[in-house]
Amino acid sequence: MLKTLLIEIGVEELPAVPLLKELKNIEKKYADILEKNSLLCEFEFYYTPRRLVVWHREFKSAQEDSVEEFFGAPIAVAYKDGEPTPAANGFAKKCGVQLSEIGVAQKGNKDVLYYKKDVKGKDSTQLLEGIISEWIKSLSFGKSMRWGSLNESFIRPIRWVNVMLDDKLVNIELFGVKSSKITFVHRISNFEALEVKGSKEYFEILKDGGVTLFSEDRMLKILNDFKAIEVSNGVNIEVDDDLLNEVIAITENPTALLGSFDEEFLRLPPEVIITSMKEHQRYFPVFKDGKLINKFVVVSNALTDDFSKVIQGNERVLRPRLADGLFFFDNDLKNGLSTDGLEKVAFFKGLGSVKDKMIREAKIANTLFDMYKIDAKKEDLDTAVNLAKADLMSEMVYEFTELQGLMGSYYAQKAGESEAVVTAIKEQYLPDGEDSALPSTPLSAIVAMSIKLDTLLALFSVNQIPTGSRDPFALRRAVNGIIRITAKHNLEFDISKTLKELASGYASIDMQKLESFFLERVKQYYKVNPSVVEAVLASKERELVAISQKIEALDAIVNSEGFSEAFSTFKRVANITKDIDLTQELSVDVKLFEEKAEEDLYAKYSEISSAKYNSYEEELDALLGLKPNLDKFFDDVMVNVDDEAIKNNRKSLVASIYKSILNIADIKEVSV
Repeated sequence: MLKTLLIEIGVEELPAVPLLKELKNIEKKYADILEKNSLLCEFEFYYTPRRLVVWHREFKSAQEDSVEEFFGAPIAVAYKDGEPTPAANGFAKKCGVQLSEIGVAQKGNKDVLYYKKDVKGKDSTQLLEGIISEWIKSLSFGKSMRWGSLNESFIRPIRWVNVMLDDKLVNIELFGVKSSKITFVHRISNFEALEVKGSKEYFEILKDGGVTLFSEDRMLKILNDFKAIEVSNGVNIEVDDDLLNEVIAITENPTALLGSFDEEFLRLPPEVIITSMKEHQRYFPVFKDGKLINKFVVVSNALTDDFSKVIQGNERVLRPRLADGLFFFDNDLKNGLSTDGLEKVAFFKGLGSVKDKMIREAKIANTLFDMYKIDAKKEDLDTAVNLAKADLMSEMVYEFTELQGLMGSYYAQKAGESEAVVTAIKEQYLPDGEDSALPSTPLSAIVAMSIKLDTLLALFSVNQIPTGSRDPFALRRAVNGIIRITAKHNLEFDISKTLKELASGYASIDMQKLESFFLERVKQYYKVNPSVVEAVLASKERELVAISQKIEALDAIVNSEGFSEAFSTFKRVANITKDIDLTQELSVDVKLFEEKAEEDLYAKYSEISSAKYNSYEEELDALLGLKPNLDKFFDDVMVNVDDEAIKNNRKSLVASIYKSILNIADIKEVSV
């Protein structure tokens, strides 16, 4: 029989960020527990800052009856000379019956002890307390707290519990709170507990009490308010998805309001104003004609017909924040960019100070500059690397650490530094995420690479190598960044040679481990068939730009029509050449040809190998186009003949073809 089931866990206000991090797991954890209890069915999950709610339109009133089967030891083990052994008696005891009730069944071609019993499903009311308790305690929000005299902990104190099956109260106790048919609405509407007669009334009580239970409705209300503000004021609101989700999580009755601040604060860099508003106040920035203006949008949780005091209160709160920012900004401009003091800021044990790191970065940057011969001024590079970390000593970055690099670029611009220097300082930490922008100029690329490379080399030099999921210094992200930067700016970077050259300025580094770490990131970076990456790396290619281009080329070929047929032919080529040293010079003597098929194959191969190609894909496509000639060769020509000279000549011909392919990828490593 199916019944409605409503579960409401009432809590003190949940912090938004931990809730949102766990949100994707909440429903799955509940479903898994239901399944374990043979009660899995459809449900909906809702949340507000003060409640976690599960709603079943149809919930099983009891578990279904089932059959349990038990298999025991083989009969040959269970009985000796017709007498039961301890194995037989133990099995009967496990099943909770007399040995005479135990039967025999066949399992794995053997007769074994067997017992089957019918299990009557338990009533849901007997199971709900355990299900709900296990579910709530399975939720992981990071930090948790204890309250009262409880030893148990949760993210916030639980204040009420309401569990109704078919609108009848299910008696449970959770964290010392006994279930009751009550709920709480928006505090401004009513501070007291309200009695709930049934599930239909529950939803009506919340709605009438100023609680928008469905997060999708809260989001739609906020976005509609945004649109109305934009239309009526001729402005644009920057909607940050993370921030939007936060305000959805902390409001039960959201209303978007437009506030303002003094125009004098627009002297601040836009990022400072936006960061201050988002991080400290959860305000949304407002733009007009593409420029930040002295307006902001706050999402209020108030229930009122007059929001003027709410707006005024938020304006008063924002002003000192921006005033502090302006004070820091003016002080930093007065003091100027300087690295004085960085020698006292430790980078990592055994690796000196941040100033020492800057010196190492400058050395790497100069090496890369000479290597790449980019169209940029050497003095701009020197200035950029020498000033890159200067803003770490600024008051603004001390307050807003996430603005490092960006503030340095503003201060460098105010100091009259070149645009190239300003851009390089601004972009020094890019890319800082999987979807992050990349340095926009070759000079910026070199500065960004030098920072990542020093961090990588320095930490490997003191054996701080990431293990498992542990990577406190984001070295994996650093390698991903280098891969992306070199590809964008076409900067050749040989993993073996370049790393070895740069490592000469550090304490002893296990270069094999470093290269393996780098290659492992290459394998994880490309979103293609993993065997394609393996095939390219198996060719011994270690230059990043070439690796990227070869992976792209091979992936396109592998996914093209007809590759599977060609693959079987070239795998045969690989097998024939497996005992040949392809690093040696291979020679083919046309005078030793006896069959037209080998002459035709050699002629076609010579034509292909001497041609010029615009891409690896074009070259690989041409080489794989030898399939018809190779098939004819294998049909008409015996490779392993008695004449050693002819046999070796034919092997050299086939090996030459595979060696040309191997310059791009070891195609036999591909899985199709």
